[in-house]
Amino acid sequence: MADDSQPESLTPPGRAYLFLGTLVAAYIGVYLCRKNLAVAVPLLQKSWGLNKEQVGIINSASTIAYACGKFFFGPITDRLGGRTALLGSMALVALFGACGAFAPSLAILTLIYSANRLFGSASWGATLKLVPEWFGPVKLAFACGLLSLSFVFGGALAVSFAGLIARMTHDSWPSVLGLPSIVLVVLTVLCASILPRPTKRRAAAAADPKSSTFSLRRTLDLFKERKFLVVVALSFTLTLLRETFNFWTVDFIRTEGGSTVSSAVAAFLSTPFDLCGAAGIVLMGWVFGRLQPSGRQRLLVVILGALALLLAVLPELFHFGLWVLAAGVGLIGFLVYGPYSLLGGVLSVEVRGKEFAATVSGLVDGTGYIAGILSGTVFGRLLMIGGYRLGFEAMAGLTLIAAVLCCFLYRRPLAVAGSAAASLETPAPALSDNP
Repeated sequence: MADDSQPESLTPPGRAYLFLGTLVAAYIGVYLCRKNLAVAVPLLQKSWGLNKEQVGIINSASTIAYACGKFFFGPITDRLGGRTALLGSMALVALFGACGAFAPSLAILTLIYSANRLFGSASWGATLKLVPEWFGPVKLAFACGLLSLSFVFGGALAVSFAGLIARMTHDSWPSVLGLPSIVLVVLTVLCASILPRPTKRRAAAAADPKSSTFSLRRTLDLFKERKFLVVVALSFTLTLLRETFNFWTVDFIRTEGGSTVSSAVAAFLSTPFDLCGAAGIVLMGWVFGRLQPSGRQRLLVVILGALALLLAVLPELFHFGLWVLAAGVGLIGFLVYGPYSLLGGVLSVEVRGKEFAATVSGLVDGTGYIAGILSGTVFGRLLMIGGYRLGFEAMAGLTLIAAVLCCFLYRRPLAVAGSAAASLETPAPALSDNP
């Protein structure tokens, strides 16, 4: 994919995976300056005398900023290039992360952290923009899967690192918010040293508006393409599921388990969701790249159909013991994260090729985060009406609809892998519904 005459990337595998590992480290670095707020929240409440509703304003405002950034920075990244956008995003996140340590009030901290997340929203699209430069069509899905591990493990590492800082600084919230920026600055320098600069040919093409495949008209035309609309719908559903389980699983186990299940046990039983999800991401990426479009459709239909069934019967698993329940939660994570990792990854590249990858990914992820906001209020309302049984039955119905939509993901199969590579290099939509 690095050259029009080659079906596969010219980057040697060793260097390609070195660059990919650098991107993973970079995105984890962004998470260090994002998820550290979770550790700072109780410290801020104690230091500033805030209640939970007041400190929650930071999360609500910053999530809105993050979703807006997904829509806004995609086209900019496609114009500037992945390397420039990634380094700029990392530098600005480090800057605003450090500024958070000096915030004098809740209002100022909300603005600073929202700016942090706004500029951090450009990082994923920038990394996705770079991956097709080093990996050909056969390996692209697996490479995007490995890249997706960065947000699975990034959150856990960020919280652990922030907790270590809190312990070493005697619960100093300025240290928790500011010190991770030092690590991100170091990672930014490493990325600038390791990631290759664009070739003169590619840089000249990017600088020439006539040769650029990006335009506002083509962006609006995305909403006329069936495949793009299906991917957006899948992003809405799977992000809603992911955020629902991230937020509600502990409460679900604690509520349904009764007085015999402590909060600590409930938290432990919820961990298979992310752990098995990581395995699902890697396996899905490996399998997806080896299937033709018809096989990909069938795989997604089977996965989402099985997921819908499992969601419907999840509350019944309590009758078989807590370990069976934990296995069910892990299986749901496995089935959710695998397809989820495709949406902002290889499927975003397929819609219009790598030239539009950041724009498509931003629109897909941004829609998903709108759904993520609903996972708190709407799912909570369902719980008030009919408990977790009704909540999971509603999620099962939505997932079943998504499984049906997967039948319309591809219109026609690709003849050979070489044609896939060629389609990703030309201005015509790659693997799209357009003839």
